[in-house]
Amino acid sequence: MLSVLIAANKPHFCRALSELFQEAGCRILGAGNTKSVLHEVSLAAADLIVIGVSAGEHSEELSSGLPFRQSLDKVPVFLITDQSSEELAIQAVKCGFSDYLKFPLSADDLCEAIQRWCKTLAAFGLPRKQAPDAKLIDEDMMIGNSAAMGEVKAYLGKVAPTDSNVLITGETGTGKELVAKLIHRNSKRRQRPFVSINCAAIPDSLLESELFGFEKGAFTGAHAACDGKLKQADRGTVFFDEIGDMSPYAQAKILRAIECHELQRLGARGALQVDIRVIAATNVPIEKLAAGDRFRKDLFFRLNVAHIHLPPLRERKDELLTLAQHFVAEFNHKFGRNIQTLSAEAIDFLFRHNWPGNIRELKNLIESAFIDLPHAQVSQIELPAALPHALRRVERTESSELNRLVRALSETSWNKSQAAKRLQWSRMTLYRKMKRYRLLENAACP
Repeated sequence: MLSVLIAANKPHFCRALSELFQEAGCRILGAGNTKSVLHEVSLAAADLIVIGVSAGEHSEELSSGLPFRQSLDKVPVFLITDQSSEELAIQAVKCGFSDYLKFPLSADDLCEAIQRWCKTLAAFGLPRKQAPDAKLIDEDMMIGNSAAMGEVKAYLGKVAPTDSNVLITGETGTGKELVAKLIHRNSKRRQRPFVSINCAAIPDSLLESELFGFEKGAFTGAHAACDGKLKQADRGTVFFDEIGDMSPYAQAKILRAIECHELQRLGARGALQVDIRVIAATNVPIEKLAAGDRFRKDLFFRLNVAHIHLPPLRERKDELLTLAQHFVAEFNHKFGRNIQTLSAEAIDFLFRHNWPGNIRELKNLIESAFIDLPHAQVSQIELPAALPHALRRVERTESSELNRLVRALSETSWNKSQAAKRLQWSRMTLYRKMKRYRLLENAACP
């Protein structure tokens, strides 16, 4: 993996560049203002050095930021700026920069720029043509070395280069969208768009215009033709998040697009060809939904070509410390702290907690601990005050939710449709909650 050193005097620009290079699959060796980074971090360890110059900084500052250039002839040095001028470009050439890039730019454009200067791509793990059994690019984004996660990573490496549809299952917070993005970035479609669609957030009334687009004059306010999300993803990847919450009407609509590789805009006479790879994710037992006719079997079979299941965090507790330290390092960078580890009491709480929110819950908890840290420098995160509060909050929430659920079912004589309506939940959400609280066995009515 490519090790990148980023120096930018404006903190917001430094963060933006760090996120961009991480998205491109690089490891950030250090990031900060020019003086601190170039003097505190070992330059010899960098495979690429980036100088970020934002609006308001003078071109004369470029030369002062490159005192090391003569001794690092083999290391490319990029200038990335959010302003663009002929004078600045000439100054960059005079200062010895390897490349001059205008921000914002995409991760794909960045990879192409890096490839122009780095000849040994295999050593850096940048996007390249792969054999089916090749190591997964950026697999270190999936933290954890348990046997279960090892199997997931190995299978991802086989699935990604194919063009097969993928179904990702797992509880909320286990990283399903991250896996979908990894598959896309390791596929032959990585130069094309990755379009994410939240199935639970699009009502049937807006489904056709949102997903399939519309022609000019198709309805009041349609002043120009518009591509839907599926057409926007042409030759790329579509990620259907929470596919289990998709309505039967929507299921029938996207089934045709997947089967026939065509779609019809609202108000159009003919169909448009579309080439998409479909990745779907759900936190519900979709096989049971299909068996019970609550999800279309033909759509399930179309999606379930490659099946990836992400284990919950409570089954990966041997990786808790690795994950926690990863987030500590991430928030050290974000908040400008230097926390080394967690206290013994905090670690004890981590292992006692059941983590219903999985990795997302762990990340949010550590971030909340950083926010609550004292201003004085400390070396450990103390979670005992934060974690019991979070545990009590979860317990209160679950107790209140269970009471509301039981009350609604009782008052509707266990009619699930009426109970869901009373709770203002979808029917799928009601089934998930009933299973969570083990109430399904009591359900005698439809």
